[in-house]
Amino acid sequence: MPNTYCSLNVHYVFSTKNREPWITRDLENRLWPFMGGIAKQNRMKALAVGGTSDHVHRLVSLPATVSVSKGVQLVKGPSSKWVHENFRGTHRGFSWQEGYGAFTVSVSRVPGTIAYIQGQKEHHRKKTFKEEYLAFLDRHGIDYDERYLRNHTIRNNTP
Repeated sequence: MPNTYCSLNVHYVFSTKNREPWITRDLENRLWPFMGGIAKQNRMKALAVGGTSDHVHRLVSLPATVSVSKGVQLVKGPSSKWVHENFRGTHRGFSWQEGYGAFTVSVSRVPGTIAYIQGQKEHHRKKTFKEEYLAFLDRHGIDYDERYLRNHTIRNNTP
């Protein structure tokens, strides 16, 4: 076949380092669109970006030329740099955690995933980030090491 066609929607989840609540309303109002712009510059299509004070959810359609790991790397580095350049006085200690979760989403589940990402603040009034993240790992049959999850603070992410 002379052409390559790809339908790969990935729901990324990653948090701020040590799950510190760096993402204020002012920051998120500028950071979410910035992350969408980074995706576009790298031929990814940002379908949804949202989250809470300490973590981000991104639903992205990846082109065939961008791996799952590259898709998150292309956004985390530049967005962290952007925060440091634009929020110097208030966000000196800001950074993203090293790891991330990446979960495939079928085309039929894209609208529900977008709604889920847009409803993050409400969702986290009832469920902690750790509970949410473990549910993702379990639902997708991903083995994980509890040692890496124990270090996360268990708290509600209510803004």
